[in-house]
Amino acid sequence: MFETFLTKLQSDEKFITVEITPPHGASIGQIIDNIDKLQLAHKVDGFSLTDNPLAKLKMSGVLSAIKVQHYFQKPVIATMSMRDTNKLSMQSTLLGANDFDLRCILALTGDPAKLSDQPEVKGVLERDSTLLLSIIYHLNKGVDYSNQSLNPPPNPIYPFAVSNSYSKDKTRLEKRILKKLNYGARAILTQPIYDFNNAKELLEIFESAKSKSIRQSAKEAQLIMGQFPVVRARTANFISDKVPGIHVPKAIVDEMNLAAMDGEAKEQEVGFALSKTIFDNIMQLHGKVHLMTHNRFDLCSDLIG
Repeated sequence: MFETFLTKLQSDEKFITVEITPPHGASIGQIIDNIDKLQLAHKVDGFSLTDNPLAKLKMSGVLSAIKVQHYFQKPVIATMSMRDTNKLSMQSTLLGANDFDLRCILALTGDPAKLSDQPEVKGVLERDSTLLLSIIYHLNKGVDYSNQSLNPPPNPIYPFAVSNSYSKDKTRLEKRILKKLNYGARAILTQPIYDFNNAKELLEIFESAKSKSIRQSAKEAQLIMGQFPVVRARTANFISDKVPGIHVPKAIVDEMNLAAMDGEAKEQEVGFALSKTIFDNIMQLHGKVHLMTHNRFDLCSDLIG
C-alpha cells in the first residue's frame, strides 16, 4: 500500500490527500460515515490525521489514523507533535503503529501548549520536529534512538514534514526546507497557497533545497502544496492579518469582502470560485495537493470534481 503511495507521489501523476481532524469525543465513526457518503476515498490517494491542532483536545490522531486506514484501505499520514511527547513515548508509539501498518508520519513541532483548551497544560517539546525525523531515521536502520537493535525491526517508516508557504526571506525558507530534507523527510507539505506566482516560487526554492541536500532520499522528495479553501471573508482576513508564513493576495481579500456585502450565499459562491481556480491552477502546475477544510469533506469533493 505505502510503496504504491510513495511511487505515485514521486511520479508525474496527480496526487491528492485530504486532512481529517479527529473529533472532540470518543469515536471517529461519524467522520468516516461522512467521507464514505461522499465517496471521497475514491477521489483521493490518501488522508492525513491531525494531532490536537492548536493544542485543543481531540481524539488520538494515531489511533484515529489506524481506524481510517483500516476502513478505507487507503494510506494515512499520521501527524505526531513534539509538543506532547518525549523521545521514549514517540518511539513506543511509532513501533506500535508499525505493527498496525501505519507507516506514514508527519513530523510537527506543534502549536504552543498555552493555546490549549485544557487547564494548566505544559508542553514537553524536547526539540523541534527534526528530533522526530531523526528518530524515524534510526528506526528505519533497525535501531532505537540510543542505537540498540530492535527485534524485530519495524517495516519502513515514511517521514513527512511541513513548511511555510511564503516568506519575504527566501534564503531562510530554503534553509528550513533543506534542514528537514537532510533529516530524511520524503515529502514536504506546505501551508496553504493562494497565489500562483507564490506556488511557482516555492517550487524553485524546493528544487534548490533538494539539490543541496546530503540525503539520497531527498533526490526523490516531493513538495505537496497545501490548500485551505476560503469561503468566508472573515477567514480570508484572519489568515491575511494573523497567520504567519502564508500570503493571501490583497485582490482575494478585497473580492471576498465585497462578496460578503451581498450576503452569505454570494460570499460562499465567490469564495468557492476563487478556491476552485487556485486548486485547478496548482494541479496543472504541479499536481500534488493537500486539502485542509476543517472536515468540510463536501467542499473537498466539489473542488476535486
